Amino acid sequence: MPFTFSGKTLRKVGVIGSGQIGPDIALHFTKVLAEHGTPVVVVDISAEALARGRAKLEKKVQKGVESKAFAPDEAARMLEAVSFTSDYAALAGADLVVEAATEDERIKGKIFAQLEAACSKDALLLSNSSHLEPERIFAGIADRSRTAVVHYFFPAERNYVVEVVPGKDTADATARWLLGFYEAIGKVPVRIGSRYGYAIDPIFEGLLQTSCWLVENGHATTKEVDAVAKKILGLGVGPFTAHNLTGGNPITAEGLEQLHERVHPWFQPPPSLLEKVAAKQDWEVPGRGEQVDVAPERAARIADALLGTYYGLVCEVLDSGITNVADYDLALEMSLDIQAPFQAMDRLGTDRALALVRKVAEEQPGFPVARCLVEKGEAKAPWDVPFITRDDRDGVAVLTIRRPKVLNALNAEVFAQLQRHAEAIAADASVVGAVITGFGAKAFVSGADVGFLARIETPEQGDRTCLDSQRPLNTIQALKKPVVCAMNGLAFGGGNELAMACHARLCVKGLKVLAAQPEPNLGIIPGAGGTQRLPRLIGVEQAARLLRTGKPISSADAVKLGLVREEVERDALVAAAVDLVRRAAKGEVALTPLPTGPLPDVPATLPDVDLGHLSRAVDQVLSRAILEGARLPLDEGLRLEARLFGECVKLKDMRIGITTFLEQGPRARAPFVHG
Repeated sequence: MPFTFSGKTLRKVGVIGSGQIGPDIALHFTKVLAEHGTPVVVVDISAEALARGRAKLEKKVQKGVESKAFAPDEAARMLEAVSFTSDYAALAGADLVVEAATEDERIKGKIFAQLEAACSKDALLLSNSSHLEPERIFAGIADRSRTAVVHYFFPAERNYVVEVVPGKDTADATARWLLGFYEAIGKVPVRIGSRYGYAIDPIFEGLLQTSCWLVENGHATTKEVDAVAKKILGLGVGPFTAHNLTGGNPITAEGLEQLHERVHPWFQPPPSLLEKVAAKQDWEVPGRGEQVDVAPERAARIADALLGTYYGLVCEVLDSGITNVADYDLALEMSLDIQAPFQAMDRLGTDRALALVRKVAEEQPGFPVARCLVEKGEAKAPWDVPFITRDDRDGVAVLTIRRPKVLNALNAEVFAQLQRHAEAIAADASVVGAVITGFGAKAFVSGADVGFLARIETPEQGDRTCLDSQRPLNTIQALKKPVVCAMNGLAFGGGNELAMACHARLCVKGLKVLAAQPEPNLGIIPGAGGTQRLPRLIGVEQAARLLRTGKPISSADAVKLGLVREEVERDALVAAAVDLVRRAAKGEVALTPLPTGPLPDVPATLPDVDLGHLSRAVDQVLSRAILEGARLPLDEGLRLEARLFGECVKLKDMRIGITTFLEQGPRARAPFVHG
């Protein structure tokens, strides 16, 4: 059955261009769509490019089989679904086409003229341009309401970010569909306003410009810049290495020239870059594993220039109005594998960030000193970086937790933002209720951020951390307006605890893994209400089994147990939750309140379970929390849970569990000593 999302069915998808990025875009499409029987057609006029593109895609799929990312039958299905051809007629019937050809306005115009003739009048016509405004690319299209730029990043099949850039004639429904579609197929789409270069490439290219300036003025070598950039900006590879890997020198040289003319005069291609382009040479960069020692004074010089450039350019883009702090922080961190700029400026201090930018402006005349940074820096005021977005839909506030890099994991700031949103919803007379969901297709909330847990060092700190985490969940539960959790993916640990604080839960249909309380694997017990709310929802013995083993349950099992009200198709989940809130607010449907008193018939002991490798010492604490808490009113049980979590901090097994997770990942079995 062809892939359908939000009312639009994709019977065929096309990709134009079999060069640097087209085959990678096709690979991601076939990975997602092949199981639905949706073919992907790659078109290029060059037989040589088609052969290279096919070989590239097949090689990557084979590597996926070898790494066990793809099962052999899955890989075979993916390859069978992709075809490479020079015949534009093969795109007949395509419902979505992404052009990924040369960054040339004239060539793109010719391609879209052919596509408009070959495809149906309802087909979405998209361009993977890296710089050109959609108004220029689609100028010759009769119906521009179905056009937009969708800018992928290297490597397109693995890099999560897609800049979605609507033109002035793009229908809002088209833009909203694209944002939802890309989120549903595993990408992180961000909506960006139309401006040459969009929001991310000016940073990538501007950092290379300053890197070249450092080298050309004798402050550093290319190897030194790359080494310092990795440390100071958190980059996976330095600016020069990144351009070698992506073949980006010619595009950056052209981009900087156009940015100079159309965005800001500071941008311009450095002489050393133009020399590399003319000679078709790569930069001299550190070899794999090569240690580059940089003298402290030179390292500080490089760091100041790179940080000042980064913060200054980011704030110039923010001043332009084409993006916002939340989207931009997320997009830059994930697309360029770089530190999130606004969070980084908050850690450094916005006054110090402003000083670094002004230093770059003194050394490189014309460098932008953005108004928004001047205001923040001179006031020493932090940036507000939302991790939860709010979208009001006819009286229902939809809160989306958005930290896709960590699968929406909760930390202290997210808990604090939940509290502020809950209080605002309670006070807003125009809001009848709320929906809480997560960003993406994998997770509602994957749990508490383990780095956040690792900083707990004393029982008192553990107790206080739990009470702080419980506070917003208690506020949500106590709201006089209905709150429904739309579980868009797995809900582990704190995610399941947040879901249980809501008045009802809906989840995506057919999930093999939905909910779990895996805290025993970390050598701890739940601390945000899991030991108290789960027994009140599904019964003490069923809850104890899930809590003590940490094993997950499917969406179907969650419904059978009474944890979840109903399974819903993914693209209808949030709408169904909004509808349930509205009906509950009108009194048309009753949402069963969570019992807040002591539970009746609490057993004296819990049935035996197979703990396997799990800590028996932690299990003793956990069993106490379940049994003793069930005999108490909910509010007292929650305080008990927090105190008992503090007792876990004294155990060796907590350190063993958390260290094992941080060093070896979530699948490693911690070598608990049961004490």
